[in-house]
Amino acid sequence: MRELSELRRGPLLALLLVFALAWFGTLEQRRLINPDEGRYAEIPREMVATGDWLTPRLNGIKYFEKPALQYWATAAAFTVFGEHHWTARLWPALTGFLGVLATGLAAAKLFGPQAGLIAGAVLAGTVLWNVLGHVNTLDMGVSFFLASAVFALCLGQRDDANPGESRRWQDAAWVLLALAVLSKGLIGLVLPAATVVAYAVWQRDSGFILRIRPLRGLLILLAITAPWFVAVSLANPEFAHFFFIHEHFERFLTKAHGRYQPLWYFIPILLVGMLPWLGSLLQGLAAGFRTDAGRRFQPQRFLLVWAVVVFAFFSVSSSKLASYILPIFPALAALIGLHLAGRAVSRRIQWHALPAVIVGGACLLLVPYVTRFASDLVPAALYQAYQPWLYAAAAALLLGGITAFWLGRQGRSVAAVFALACGGFAFGQGFLLGHDSLGAANSAHDVAAAIRSQVPHDAPFFSVDTYDQSLQFYLQRTTTMVAYRDELGFGIDQEPQKFIPDLAGFERAWKAAPVAWALMSPATWQDLNKKGLPMTEVVRDTRRVIVRKP
Repeated sequence: MRELSELRRGPLLALLLVFALAWFGTLEQRRLINPDEGRYAEIPREMVATGDWLTPRLNGIKYFEKPALQYWATAAAFTVFGEHHWTARLWPALTGFLGVLATGLAAAKLFGPQAGLIAGAVLAGTVLWNVLGHVNTLDMGVSFFLASAVFALCLGQRDDANPGESRRWQDAAWVLLALAVLSKGLIGLVLPAATVVAYAVWQRDSGFILRIRPLRGLLILLAITAPWFVAVSLANPEFAHFFFIHEHFERFLTKAHGRYQPLWYFIPILLVGMLPWLGSLLQGLAAGFRTDAGRRFQPQRFLLVWAVVVFAFFSVSSSKLASYILPIFPALAALIGLHLAGRAVSRRIQWHALPAVIVGGACLLLVPYVTRFASDLVPAALYQAYQPWLYAAAAALLLGGITAFWLGRQGRSVAAVFALACGGFAFGQGFLLGHDSLGAANSAHDVAAAIRSQVPHDAPFFSVDTYDQSLQFYLQRTTTMVAYRDELGFGIDQEPQKFIPDLAGFERAWKAAPVAWALMSPATWQDLNKKGLPMTEVVRDTRRVIVRKP
């Protein structure tokens, strides 16, 4: 790839600056969408408001489903910069951006500069990584730490690493695993451990397990993770059983969380999520089978094992969400970078762009049919407002693919890779930015803005037979739950005095309060209105009605 030599430090830094502006520049533009974005903004907001950074709470109720690292990071952003959409999304955006850099730098050191440059571009343009890097969930943070730990382990184990360098990379890997555990729990240790064992078995290299210094590493991991786990358990004796048993073993082994999906569920997620690199995915996986006879440690094989272990683990789990396989994407990007850096590949790289052309063209044809997803809750008018964004996103993917094909035909392989990456990035951003067209139905932003100045700070506010994850963040206050438990059920059991179990209890509380406000569904509003409960409707949308006591 002759044009690689033309990319000197100055142009690369300029390219990185442009990428950073594009990556971070859209974080403020969208309303927080339920449920995850509202939930993971509200928990840190309550940490700042109460000063309690030890016990996570959601709507004032103990919430132990996940560890606290991202809550702390977001609460720190709120403290320093204020409570905004962009600060709520800053942690996933920052870790997603750093994940691109880590992938490029690690692949460059493992497989050469060409592979590193391509791997970084591949991950930056990959749809699932791009989208989840701009959505406030916990998956990007844990994926960054896990992927970076895997890369650090590979760098520490490579044959040309001297003992001091190897030790530093190994220690870094354990630090990153500790941060993964503090991000989302035991998967931060279980998945890498399974990968180490599987690789050792495949390579018939039992000594590999000892070479990662497991005893030293576990001490590092415990030194970082144990303080919070011990402190939160001492403050909340019920924490340990719920977090370690219910949230890990029962989630994996049972259907208790209502997230059961078939075994093949992640296959289409992988194919869609890897856009626009479908033309390179199989070849990248094949590159993971390569061996270098001159090396004891085979990093490409370790990355392949990591991808397979994570994919298989979540495929057999009884609890599945599309974002669970996100940790494998940096490894896949590195393997694709290894494949595309090959001299023989560069002469026919244009053919890798064809899936982007096909999918982009198909999406353009399908956009008119998006209004068929309309319902009473999300009206057709909102989908019609979404359509121009979807057209733009599909056109960007199509144009990126066509440009990459043309550049590949000209022998400009690196430029072709970057064109395809730009098309994939614009596709993901267009899809995501346009999704705010549905925000009137999928977020409480608008109704909260309509009433925020009217609600006295000390007036009771009830969430009746429902819970809107983003309302509390936008109102900057908690609400009293009525006849609705769902994911807050465990916390409600610990502090039942914060909960009204039935509508009869709500009616008594409503009548007793001199001033009161409530959120409810239109159906609940209709039922209570028929009973003659004194309520005045203040604002509504398709999902919510907010009332006050007249």
